[in-house]
Amino acid sequence: MATEKMTQMTTEQMTDRDLSEQIKKVTKESHVRAENTKLMVSFQRGQVTLSQYKLLLCSLYEIYQALEEAMDRNSNHPAVAPIYFPAELARLKSIEADLEYFYGQDWRLKIVVPAATERYCHRLRQIGKENPEFLLAHAYTRYLGDLSGGQVLGRIAQKSMGLKSGEGLNFFAFPGVSSPNLFKQLYRSRMNSVELTEEEKNGVLEEAVRAFEFNIQVFDDLQRMLSVSENRPQDPSPNSKSYQDRTLQIPGSISPLFRMVVGLFVALATVTMGIYVL
Repeated sequence: MATEKMTQMTTEQMTDRDLSEQIKKVTKESHVRAENTKLMVSFQRGQVTLSQYKLLLCSLYEIYQALEEAMDRNSNHPAVAPIYFPAELARLKSIEADLEYFYGQDWRLKIVVPAATERYCHRLRQIGKENPEFLLAHAYTRYLGDLSGGQVLGRIAQKSMGLKSGEGLNFFAFPGVSSPNLFKQLYRSRMNSVELTEEEKNGVLEEAVRAFEFNIQVFDDLQRMLSVSENRPQDPSPNSKSYQDRTLQIPGSISPLFRMVVGLFVALATVTMGIYVL
């Protein structure tokens, strides 16, 4: 009994020193704040429309473009190389395929994102140039979260929007990963093996909290955009195709039809940033 207890204590002490566990600990409060957003409940109920999902993909495209450009640029950096798995994890090409499916070949002309998304992308590009080790926090938060929550969210999105298997849902698929659980173990092991000074480790932990805060800011930005639109006179019916096409391209005119997009975005970020800690 005493031996078992001592082994358990030793394991806990070793775990507490792991960077992945430390990230889990310092982001707990931010995670709870995002997780308890009322709109997340709506997503869990399957209240997702095609228009909402398309708008979500626009924001995700910008975020992953910035992240993966920074990862590619720093692929040989000692803090990035161990967790650089482009063949298994990269999301940008998948999102591009989804956007082309929904919008057509000129999808790049139709992307609109909140200002908070642009600030998030600016931060990713900044650390890619100045503090590549901070990419550990963003890559771990996003990729392992996507890998954990992708299948569940993909099924919810597919059912809610009435899509056929695989149509516009490439973002949720990881064909290069045969066993998500085993891969996550490998990823954490690689991440925990990265040698960082105490100052660098503290910086990574602070950046992990910042990653959550950036996402929360994106939610708030979307809510503000939606609130402004509610106070404006409604012209053509929100159900008309011409109305939807226009609101996708003009941020200030986003219709209440898109109210639930925040729920989807919150769910995606909180589930993808939360399931991996279980």
